[in-house]
Amino acid sequence: MDGELPILQRRKIEAEVIAPIYEEMVAAVGEEAARAILTRAIERAAIAAGASFAERTVGGTSMATFQELSKLWSLDGALEVDVIEASETAFHFNVTRCRYAETYREMGLGAIGGILSCNRDGVFCQGYDARLRLERTQTLMQGASCCDFRYTYVDA
Repeated sequence: MDGELPILQRRKIEAEVIAPIYEEMVAAVGEEAARAILTRAIERAAIAAGASFAERTVGGTSMATFQELSKLWSLDGALEVDVIEASETAFHFNVTRCRYAETYREMGLGAIGGILSCNRDGVFCQGYDARLRLERTQTLMQGASCCDFRYTYVDA
């Protein structure tokens, strides 16, 4: 939050560090194994980040606190979002422009951009609040016209 780098900037720095490590993993263990290792590592980091944000959420987590938190991912024009529903139990929106995807492609990392960014979204919820679920059927990173985020709050 305050004093932290914008997330898009942080992801670019992380990608600059990860790219040569990933290339070495591909050379050592092959692309499939390297992708699996990277996926597990990024997912663990996303769960830990969710837990960290939850710990800093005054009064506990809820759909309302998640909606407020989600604004961090859009800072500096990182995402262009059309909100469809924002209630106590649902937060549905489409991302129509994703500078995360654009940045990874510009860096030559489009093939792993989904691992570096998109895969974080659902597992982040595990750390933030076990009642929060994400359903998404498409992403800009995969070439779709938008990312369809459908977060729901369920009784755990």
